[in-house]
Amino acid sequence: MAQQVNITELSLPQLEVLKNQLDQMYVPGKLSDVTNVLIDVGTGYYVEKSVDDARDFFKRKIDFLTKQMEKIQPALQEKHAMKQAVIEMMSHKIQQLTAAGTSQAAATKA
Repeated sequence: MAQQVNITELSLPQLEVLKNQLDQMYVPGKLSDVTNVLIDVGTGYYVEKSVDDARDFFKRKIDFLTKQMEKIQPALQEKHAMKQAVIEMMSHKIQQLTAAGTSQAAATKA
């Protein structure tokens, strides 16, 4: 999952680094054949398709991925809620241990 960055909080040098990183993702080029494109269908296999067929292929792929994300969304939300509950319980237990240690130290001094 991509990490979100609030660019308003970045300094000028940090913005420059981010801009350079984004520039490295682009490669200039020219298409010699504008009617056909190569589609990466996975595991190193490519298929030549017309632009319209490629558009349809990617629309189907986007629809499939969207449905898969919708299926796992509830499980991710449940896992996140469980993680939050564990963190809260850990914090509560740490506070109890800290309070018990402070009480015991005070009782020893008295």
